[in-house]
Formats: sequence, C-alpha cells, structure tokens
Amino acid sequence: MVLEIAELPSGVKQLALRGRLDIQGANAIDNQFAFAVTTSKAPVLVDLSAVDFIASIGIRLLLQNAKSLKNRGGKLVLYKPQPLVAEALTTAGIDLLIPVYDDLDTAIVALLAAPSA
Repeated sequence: MVLEIAELPSGVKQLALRGRLDIQGANAIDNQFAFAVTTSKAPVLVDLSAVDFIASIGIRLLLQNAKSLKNRGGKLVLYKPQPLVAEALTTAGIDLLIPVYDDLDTAIVALLAAPSA
C-alpha cells in the first residue's frame, strides 16, 4: 500500500492510496495516514481510485480518521472508489457515514462548503 499526500490548489489535502487496503496495507500506512488527517483541520479528500481491494480493517482506518477529523471540526470525503471497493463500502454502510464522490470538482465543493446548521 502506498500513500501519497498532496495539497490541492483549493487548500484541500489529498491522500491518494494505491494498492490493497487489507491488513498488511492498513498496517503499512496507519500512522502516516492518521498523522496526515489529524495534524490540521484542512478538509481531506481520500482518493481510492487506485485501491483494488478493501478489507474491514481498511474500512475501520477510514472511519476512525473521518470521525477524529469531524470531532476537530474538519471534513473527510472519499473519492472515486473502484467498483469492488465501492460495493464493499456500500455493503458496510460507510457511504452513509462518509460521503463518496466520483467527480473531483463536486467532492471539493462539498469539502469547502460551510457546515450545515
């Protein structure tokens, strides 16, 4: 599992994942991912377009960090999961807890929108 971190021109932090988000993959990026998410309140876009498999531990990694960021006043969204990964997220109900987008511009607009009252 590879984690690449970049800041988009909009100020959104992009975490691009590549590989399998199984136990080995999750363990390989856990600390770096958590540090990238929790060290600022910057909105975070997690790019899943190059993740070809996600296990329950990978889902847990996403949920824990999304919750941690939300508790600090930030937002996290998931971007462009492959069909198998999208199906796993939907089956687990994660798409009800963390917004999932297939369009980058829509995801960024959602991240930068003021929180609803």
